[in-house]
This record gives sequence, C-alpha cells and structure tokens, in this order.
Amino acid sequence: MGANAGPEKTISDFEAVLEKADTSVVAFEQDRNGPLDLIRDFLRTNPTAIPAAVLIVSVIGFGFVANNFLKLSTLSLVLQQVTVTGIVAIAQTMIILTAGIDLAVGQLMVLCSLIMGKLAVEAGVPVWIAIAVGFIAGGAMGCLNGVFVAYWRLPPFIVTLGTLGIFKTLKLWYSGSESVRAADIEDKALFLDFFGQTIKLGAGAEVTYGGIALVLTAIAAWYVLNRTPWGRHVHAVGDDPDSALLAGIQTKRILLSVYIVAGFICAFGAWISIGRVGTINPESFDQVNLDSITATVIGGTSLFGGRGSLFGSVLGALIVGVFSTGLALAGVDSYWQYLTIGVLIIMAVAVDQWLRRASQ
Repeated sequence: MGANAGPEKTISDFEAVLEKADTSVVAFEQDRNGPLDLIRDFLRTNPTAIPAAVLIVSVIGFGFVANNFLKLSTLSLVLQQVTVTGIVAIAQTMIILTAGIDLAVGQLMVLCSLIMGKLAVEAGVPVWIAIAVGFIAGGAMGCLNGVFVAYWRLPPFIVTLGTLGIFKTLKLWYSGSESVRAADIEDKALFLDFFGQTIKLGAGAEVTYGGIALVLTAIAAWYVLNRTPWGRHVHAVGDDPDSALLAGIQTKRILLSVYIVAGFICAFGAWISIGRVGTINPESFDQVNLDSITATVIGGTSLFGGRGSLFGSVLGALIVGVFSTGLALAGVDSYWQYLTIGVLIIMAVAVDQWLRRASQ
C-alpha cells in the first residue's frame, strides 16, 4: 500500500503546484490590467497622444496668460517659426528610431543651403541644377555618417560630433564667412525662396509654402516608415539589431540608408530655410541641431530606438514654438524659456523610461 501511494501522492502534489501557478498567473494578469497599466499600454501604442495633449493644454493655457496668443496671426506665426526645425526633426526621428543620434544635421543643412545659393547666385548655375546638387551633397554627407556608424561600428554620437566640426569648417571655408544676400537671390535665383511665399487666410493669418511642405513631408515619411517593408526594417533594427539580423534583415544597409535619407531631408530643409529667412547666412540656424533633438524627444520618440512618431516630432517642434512665443508674449524673460524646455525634455525622457519598463 505504501509503495503504491508514493506515485499517486507525487502526481497529486504536482497538480496542486500547477493549480497554484495558474492562480498566480491569473492574479498577475489582473494586476497588469489596472488603470495605470491600461494607460501605459495605450501610450505605448499611441506615442503621439502625449505631445498632442501637451500642445492642446499649452495653447489653451497661454490663451489665458498671454495677450493676443490665440489670434490666428500668432498661431500661424508659430507654424512659420518651427517649419525648418520640424523638417530637420523628421530626419532626426528616423535616425533616433535606429537608436542613433545626429548632432550634425544643422551644419549639414546650412552647408546644403550655401551650396544651392552659391551655385545659383554666384556661379550662374540654373536654379534646378543648384538645388539638385544641394540634395546630392546632403545625401553624400548623410552617407558619410552612415558608413562610419553602420560599417565601421562607431558610436553615432561620436561620429556626428566629429562630422559636426567637419561640416562647420567646410561651411565657413566654402562661404568665406559671407552671406548670400536676399537681393541677389531675388535678382538671380528667385525660385530659391519659393517656400517663403505665403497664402493669406484672413484675420491676419497666413501660411507659407514651407509650412505646407512640412505637413506633406511628415505624411510621406509616416507612410514610408509605417506602410513599407523598409520602414518596418528600420523599426526592427532600432528595437533589436541582433534579432533583426537573425530575421534576415540587412542591418548595415538599413542603417546606411537611414542616414542617407536623413541627409536628403535635411537638404530639403535647406531649401525651405532659404525661403524662411530670405537670405543664406553661414551662422544661421545654429541651434537647429539641439532643437531637432528636443522636438523629437518631446514628441515621444524613444532615445533607445524602435519606438516613436513622426507626427509626434512635428508636434514637439510646435510645442517648443508655442512655449517660446507664449512666454515671450506673457513678458517672461528668455532664460525662463530655456528652463521650461529643459523641464519638458526631462519629463519626456522620464515618461519614455516608464513606458519601457512596462514592456520588460
């Protein structure tokens, strides 16, 4: 009797352990389905929700504390001010999605604008050819970054910190530290400032072709990243490059292509920037490097790669523009504007870390 009872008791104990484990799993799943976890899951699948909410709240808030902020003319001015930053932020978003970063996007953009302007105004090259050469230069500079990152396996931060200095030197050498004047552009290469032309909306509001180009670029980039195999590969490489490689994705080629595409987008931003300010100054847009990173982070793109939103980055650029304009209209000193943006960046990174812990 004792010998036969042993196996039956063992089976009974094993079944009891399984039942206890099932109960623990159910309890764990119930804990994971609390209100806070549901909010976290929603934000993970909808990264644009947070910047959209922040933008709406900030616009309403500044409407109460800043005179004339809610006028259509003021809001349209904010859009004009962030157009170039928004375009560059789209390029930055693609790079950060691969867990990289590009500190040289601003210098690359200004150098491309100088190439376009110098060729069209001083060398007498037809405008379309000058613009095409500027795009080729942007792609080539992006390719340089991509080769170092993808094939030499150098850290993106160090690579782009180095090319920032290289592109800045080339910019100053090529321009001779001299600007291309607006009068010369209007006289010899009028189409260079195409994106600075405006469409009147009434009530003092107007939208530039550059603002329209920003929206269309964001839509096109969103489609490519979310509805094409290349875009899915970009997300996969940023999320887990080793798994992407095992899945048959050519990770090096994807990384290289991302930096090249980003270079082309920055060259497009260079063309838009000419229309935005009407002139080409080698010292202009000196802060667009950091502004693009700020917009991307505030827009919900994870610095660890694999998760982000192009529309969120555009909203991030708008948030920065709203805070800068709103605080200025409210009579707040400029240094408090920097403090506010800094707080927004830290909060955005903290939220990103919170969302990442939810998936671990």
